[in-house]
Amino acid sequence: MEAVKLEIRCPQMVNGIGLEPDPDWSFKSLLLELDSLEKKLNLSSSVSLPFAKTKSREIYGEKGTKRSSNAFVMRVSDEEFEDSEGENEKVRDRGLVKAARFNCNEFYFSSDDDSDDQPCLDVQTLMNEVGLVESALYELTHEHQLGVKEEIRNTISALETDLMNESEKSSSAHTKVEKYREARREVERKFDVQYQRRVAEGLDNHLTAVQRDHELKSQIEERKIRSDAAHEEAKRREKALQEERLRQEKAKAEAELQAKLKAEEANRAALEAERIAAKEAAEKEAAKSSKANTSEVPQTEASGGPNATSSRVENDKTNKSELAGNMLRAAESALKLERERLQKLKELEEINQSLRSSSNQNFDSTGRLIGRLIRQISGNKDKVSTQASELVKIFNNPHCPQTISIAYFAQKVVSNCESPSHSAFACAHVIVLVTSQFPQAMDLVLAEIHRACIYTVPKHISYTKSAFESKEAYWKVIGYKEDDGKIESTTDYLVRLESYMKLYGALVQTEVAGCQNVHGLKEGWAWLARFLNALPANMYTAVALYAFLQMAGFALFRKYRSQFMKMLNFISENFLNALRSQDDPDLRPITSKIQCYLEDKLFLQEPEGRTLHSSLLSNNMAPESDYHGPYHQQSRHFY
Repeated sequence: MEAVKLEIRCPQMVNGIGLEPDPDWSFKSLLLELDSLEKKLNLSSSVSLPFAKTKSREIYGEKGTKRSSNAFVMRVSDEEFEDSEGENEKVRDRGLVKAARFNCNEFYFSSDDDSDDQPCLDVQTLMNEVGLVESALYELTHEHQLGVKEEIRNTISALETDLMNESEKSSSAHTKVEKYREARREVERKFDVQYQRRVAEGLDNHLTAVQRDHELKSQIEERKIRSDAAHEEAKRREKALQEERLRQEKAKAEAELQAKLKAEEANRAALEAERIAAKEAAEKEAAKSSKANTSEVPQTEASGGPNATSSRVENDKTNKSELAGNMLRAAESALKLERERLQKLKELEEINQSLRSSSNQNFDSTGRLIGRLIRQISGNKDKVSTQASELVKIFNNPHCPQTISIAYFAQKVVSNCESPSHSAFACAHVIVLVTSQFPQAMDLVLAEIHRACIYTVPKHISYTKSAFESKEAYWKVIGYKEDDGKIESTTDYLVRLESYMKLYGALVQTEVAGCQNVHGLKEGWAWLARFLNALPANMYTAVALYAFLQMAGFALFRKYRSQFMKMLNFISENFLNALRSQDDPDLRPITSKIQCYLEDKLFLQEPEGRTLHSSLLSNNMAPESDYHGPYHQQSRHFY
């Protein structure tokens, strides 16, 4: 395309408008300058021009697309428009832009209004020149666009090349990372295998060491058992010798005592005979004097006759029965059951005595074994089951008569109540498990409990001077122990009383799946009814009642509900009021304990130790605390 060259020679300023173009103008700046020039020409002209700009100048690209909105449109006459358009068409057909050369000096701009043709000619010439300028600018713009497009294509190609390089680098890095990960996994797997191998070796070594320690401990235990057995045998023989000596001494002392008692009985019979003779003589003498004084009274009335004698005898019997009834407070049904159980125990002891006499064997080792098993009872379910199974095996041992084993069991299980580590609920479970297979053992256990504590019957013996020679004799009757001729304190007695009552209360409420408790809650309900109906309110009965409610109250409430609540109301309204009415400071602690039990509804809470643990927690099982309330520091009281 041929270059277009415009040579314009004109004055520098025409009517304040600069005509010399700036060689450094941009296309946009040139268009702005042309718009400014047109506006100034329109304003400076004092006559109406034949054409005026009504639309912005538009520049189109090679494809006819709109490129700018800064073009302008002029209105000209039809003849001028046709001439100029024909000439432009010829130029466009040749693909060239017509070059024009003009001199501004040839134009004369005048503000005079004399001639109308001169301004039109000047404007037409200017329009032709502007068209040439716009064509040149269009070519320059087109070339610039092509250059920009080429530059953009080069930039895009470079960016695509860089992107492909970066993608290849990223793929290569990703491959390296995957290989590194796989290598790390392999290393970790090898480490895991080595670690597992080491753990297995360590575990094997540990188990071997543990097994070796167990074997060593077993050997030590076996040696200890053999040593203990030898020691026990030596002690048994020594004890047998001592018992034999004591038996001989006791037999000798009993013989002497019998002789002495016989002598005293003879003396007492002689004195009684003398007393009766003297009394009869005095009665005869009194009868004679009464006859002399009352000679008018009929003979039958004065002598009194046999009816008076029989009446005196009946009155004496009545007074003695009333005295015994006031001393012993218990329900007749309870006393009957007690007599039956004690009779069974007595018969069993006689049978065992005859077996020992007829046999050369010593069964004390069986008694020690049973005692050790009972002392090892704890609040663990597995331990309880194991101990019960061992006791059943002993009962079935043919080398020891079953009656002797059962007697030992009844004695040891009751005497164990006094042990500080005694667990009443666990011991009750063992009793139920054993007696479910040997029902006859239950009556013997209850007989031993009744013998140790009269309040398990329940019954109470009141103190009266006419019935007992001394207070010590009364204490012995209600269960106080004597050691070296000294009676135990009331504190110790109440502690033992509470432990026996706790064992009895735990026994009546114990239920074992698959086993029958022959002395269950029904008997516990009967005991509570007999207790409240027959026994008075005092220190001994209050401690017994509180211990029983602690152990059996929860189970009784769950079974009898409203009936049990009536029992508790009776205790609150009668038993506690009877305790308060005595106004004894020593009764206040136990009274407040029973009152708190009722008011706080502790019978709704399961007592501690009632549910046996299934895991080995024997070391953590705290023994049931004995009753160490303030009433243990009291002096002896009698009711």
